[in-house]
Amino acid sequence: MLNTTETKKGEFMYVCMLNPPYMPYFVRSARWQEVGKGGTLYYPIWLAYATGIVEQQHPTVLIDAPAKGWDSKTTASYIARKSFDLIIIETSFPSLKNDLTVADFLKKHTGAKVVIVGPPASIFDQRILKSSSVDIVARYEYDFTISDVANVLNSRGDLKSINGISYKCNSKIIRNPDRQWIASEELDTLPFVSSVYKRHLNIKDYFLSSSMYPEVQIFTGRGCPFQCTFCLWPQTFMGRAYRTRSVKNVVDELNYIAEELPEVNEVIIEDDTFTADIKRVREICKEIMNRNLDVTWNCQVRALLDSETLKLMAKAGCRLVIVGFESADDTLLKNIKKGSSVSDARKFAENAHKAGLLVHADFMIGLPGESRTTIEKTRKLIKEIKPSVLQVSIATPFPGTEFYEWAEMNGYLVTNDPNNYLDKFGRQRSVISYPWLSAEEISRAVDEILREYYFSISYIPTLLRQVSRRHGLYELKRLLHSMKVYLSRTLTCRAS
Repeated sequence: MLNTTETKKGEFMYVCMLNPPYMPYFVRSARWQEVGKGGTLYYPIWLAYATGIVEQQHPTVLIDAPAKGWDSKTTASYIARKSFDLIIIETSFPSLKNDLTVADFLKKHTGAKVVIVGPPASIFDQRILKSSSVDIVARYEYDFTISDVANVLNSRGDLKSINGISYKCNSKIIRNPDRQWIASEELDTLPFVSSVYKRHLNIKDYFLSSSMYPEVQIFTGRGCPFQCTFCLWPQTFMGRAYRTRSVKNVVDELNYIAEELPEVNEVIIEDDTFTADIKRVREICKEIMNRNLDVTWNCQVRALLDSETLKLMAKAGCRLVIVGFESADDTLLKNIKKGSSVSDARKFAENAHKAGLLVHADFMIGLPGESRTTIEKTRKLIKEIKPSVLQVSIATPFPGTEFYEWAEMNGYLVTNDPNNYLDKFGRQRSVISYPWLSAEEISRAVDEILREYYFSISYIPTLLRQVSRRHGLYELKRLLHSMKVYLSRTLTCRAS
C-alpha cells in the first residue's frame, strides 16, 4: 500500500481542489478544451461537485486558477502557504503535460499527497504515475472516490479498499477495480453544485457566449445512452448509462438558485443529452410551472426532439437549446453513429424557432468521410437553418474514443500526443489529415464558416430577433462581449 504514515493522523485532512493554471482563460472542463473564441470560461464543475462531498468531512478549498488569472508562481505560492494535506488536480488532454508539471512542483514544495482527476486519468493512469510524482490517479467519476481517498489517508487505512483509483506502492503501480457509476438515487444526495459555487467561487468570473451573464452550470443527470463516436465524456468519464436526479431535486436546485443567487440570469443544464428521457423533461417543466418559478435555462438536446416538448420547455423558461447537428451529410452522420439525419436537423430547427426558442447549433469539420463537398453542404445548411448561435469546431479525436481508434488505425493522426492539440494561442488545431483533405484545410474551413456567418448581412435579422426578446439587454451584452473577444483574439492570432 501507499505509505500513508507520512500523513498526520487527525480529525480531518486539509484538502485543496485545484483547477491549475495554464493559458489565460483556458477551458479545462468543457467538451472541447481550449481558450474559448468568444470569451467562454466554464466553471470547474466536476471539481465543484467533488468539493461539495469532500467538504462535508474535511476543510476544503476550491481554487480556479484560470478564473482568478493566476499563473503557476502565484498558485504555487498560495498553496504552499496553506499547508494542505491533500491536493486534487484536474487535468485535460491538451493540458496534461502542463498539469503534471504543476503537480510535480506542488508535490516537491508542499509534501502533500497529490491526486490527478479528469478524463486523461481514465485513459493514461499508468503513464501519469510512471512519468510524474503524482501519488494517486482517480479514474472516471471521482466525487465519492476523492472523499474515500481523504478518509483513508486520514485514518492511515489501506488504499486497496478504494475502487476507481490507481496508485504507487513500493515503485509498483496498483490499479484497483473500476468504481461503479454513481446511481440515480445517489445523485440526489450530492450537495447542489450551485451552493458550492456560492461558497467558493465568484460567479461573475464565468461566461458562456450563448448564455445570459452571469450564469451557472449544473447537471441533472450523468452519462449519455447514445453512441456518438467522438464524444469525450461518455467514453472517458461518465459512461453511457444515463442516471438522473429526481424531478423534485432538480427543481429544488432551480429554486435555490433563484433565492440564493438572484443575480444569476440563466441556468445551464450541462447533461450531455438532457432530453434522453422525454417523460422526465416534461415532468420537470410542469413542476417548474406548478411552483411558478421564474427561471431562465438552456440545455443540450438531440435533433429528434418533438415540437410539443419544445413548446413545453419554452413555457417552463427554456430560452435556448444546444443541439449537435455535426454535419450536413448523412453518410458522415452514420459514420459517427449520430442516430439523426440532415432532414431531422431541418425539422428540428423549424420546430424550435416556432416554439420561440433560440438555437445553438453545433457543427464539426473533419469527421470521418469529410471532404470539400461535405464542407460546402454544411456551409449551406447553416445558412438555411439560421441558428441564433453557431459553434463550428475542429473534429478532434481524443484518446479513449472510437474516433481516436479509427483515426489511429487508418493513419490519419497528425500527432498522437494530446499536448499538441492546441496552437500557441490555445485554439484548436486539426490533428486529423486525410489524403483528400489536409489538416490545414480543415482548420481554415472552420474559421471561414464562422466569419462568413457572423459577419454577413443575412445574420442581422437573426441578431435583431435575439435583442428584441424579453431579456434583450442581456442578449445584447452577451453578443457584444462575445464579438469583442472574438475579434480581439482573431486579430492577435493574425498579427503573429
